[in-house]
Amino acid sequence: MTLTALAWLGMMAYAFHILEEYMLDWRDWARNELKLPVEWNDFYVTNGIVVALGIAQAMLAAELPLAALGFAGLMLINGILMHIVPFARTGRFSPGVFTAVVMFLPLGTATFWTALSNNLVSPAVAVLGLALGGLTLAFPIVMLNIKTKPFFRQA
Repeated sequence: MTLTALAWLGMMAYAFHILEEYMLDWRDWARNELKLPVEWNDFYVTNGIVVALGIAQAMLAAELPLAALGFAGLMLINGILMHIVPFARTGRFSPGVFTAVVMFLPLGTATFWTALSNNLVSPAVAVLGLALGGLTLAFPIVMLNIKTKPFFRQA
C-alpha cells in the first residue's frame, strides 16, 4: 500500500475516532479523568482543524512524507497517551479507545513502516514525524490550560 493510501486511511480513521469521541461523551470523560477544562466548542474547533490537517497531509503525502508521518504520529500518540494509558490506569472506558486500538495503532504503525521500508524518509525524519505529532496533540491542550490565565483573557 502506498503512503498516500495510508494517509487517506488515517484521515478516515480520524473521522471515525471523532465520531466515537462525540457519541460517547469524550468531553465529560476528559473533564473527569484528564482534568482538561474542555467545552464542546473546543472539541469542534480542534477536530475541525484535525480534519483540515488530515486532508492536507493526505494530499501532500507523496511529495512531503513528513506530513503523513506527522499525522500518523498524532494518531499514535493520541491513541496511546490520551486513550489507552488512561483506560489502563483507571479501568474507566475512554471514548475513543476503540478506534485508537483498532485503527490508529495499525494505521499509524503501517504508515511509519511504509515510509521507512520504502526509503521515503530517514530514521531521523521518522522521529521528527513523531515529534510533530506530539506537538500537534500538545498545542490545543496547552491552549486549553492557558486561556483562562489573566494575560490571555480578552475580557
